[in-house]
Amino acid sequence: MKRYILIVFTLGFLLTSCEDTIDVDVPTAQARLVVEASLDWEKGTTGNVQSISLSMSTPFFDTDQDTSVTGAIVTVTNEDSGEVFPFDDNNDGTYSTSTFVPILNNTYHLEIVYDGETYEATEALMSVSDINEVNQSIEGGFDDELLELNLYFTDPANIENFYLIKYDVEGDLFPYLEDVSDEFTDGNEIHDFLEKDDDEDSEETPFEAGDVVNISLYGISEQYHNFIRLLIEQHGSQGDPFSSTAALIRGNCINPTNPDNYAFGYFRVTEVDTATYTFE
Repeated sequence: MKRYILIVFTLGFLLTSCEDTIDVDVPTAQARLVVEASLDWEKGTTGNVQSISLSMSTPFFDTDQDTSVTGAIVTVTNEDSGEVFPFDDNNDGTYSTSTFVPILNNTYHLEIVYDGETYEATEALMSVSDINEVNQSIEGGFDDELLELNLYFTDPANIENFYLIKYDVEGDLFPYLEDVSDEFTDGNEIHDFLEKDDDEDSEETPFEAGDVVNISLYGISEQYHNFIRLLIEQHGSQGDPFSSTAALIRGNCINPTNPDNYAFGYFRVTEVDTATYTFE
């Protein structure tokens, strides 16, 4: 695939210009199934309604075509009880069910049959602690003049736990993600905070009164923790000239009969506690 970049050099003194056309060879890769399968059981709900999205990967500059995948057969099976949950095809790339039964510490198996290929993934449903408190301060972050959001929750003792924290700031394009383990905080209250940068080169704007943040605290598996940590690290290193070249991060969706034709994405099953905070 080639893209043409037109570089125009204008010589103001001579009122003349020259044009050079440069051919840029952009590498292409095999189109792959992309799986967005996050079965999240929010505390206080039944968790019966769940959805999975399927699409196909495309070349970087090809943004016009519809990549949604229809016609797949999607099921999730509780490997402990044997109960099977079919996901209905909504004909728009999404597949949904209203009969899912989340059970903590049970193992769930995803199967997708599409275009003559079968894709599989397995995850356990991990529990999560309750959010104890959310507040604001100015003295606990990196800059004593900026507002920060504080989150507190208690880690269960003598159990290896992993967490994903999502801060979704209303008005911002993307959420802020934090991966947490209890390696050094087992059995203690865990404190996490979010402070937005005041750097003039950053697109962020510091928190101010009236800003609203939706917080999600997920209990995740060690496998998913390792996966999301690498994604967060790669995202954080964008624009750093001294960072290493980003490597392909594989999810847990495999193709058992044709391993080279694996899918992108990840199948996770989590319990999540949520809170909303408005800055004063």
